Amino acid sequence: MTSYGFSYIFYHKKCLLFSGLTRPAYKLKVDFGPELGVKKSSAQITELYSKDELVGKQVLAVVNFPPKQIGSFMSECLVTGLHRPDGSVVLSSVDMPLPNGAKLA
Repeated sequence: MTSYGFSYIFYHKKCLLFSGLTRPAYKLKVDFGPELGVKKSSAQITELYSKDELVGKQVLAVVNFPPKQIGSFMSECLVTGLHRPDGSVVLSSVDMPLPNGAKLA
């Protein structure tokens, strides 16, 4: 386990629709910078975000949870967000650019 609890991330140049699930989701490749590298995640955020909107977007993610099997996909980090009253998820993001892998203060 790493000592990192949260890190800022951006979505790498890959975002695919994850088919075969009860609720639609994206398969994401997220870049945590040179120290942690690129990790995979799955996120049920298709209601508010298109694939094109996610590329380059910086958000908060947890990297010290164990990997989790989601269908045929192994998720290596947890992308964070907040639920709206309608159940859709708004990503936790930053309002100024930061280096990938910056730690939450």
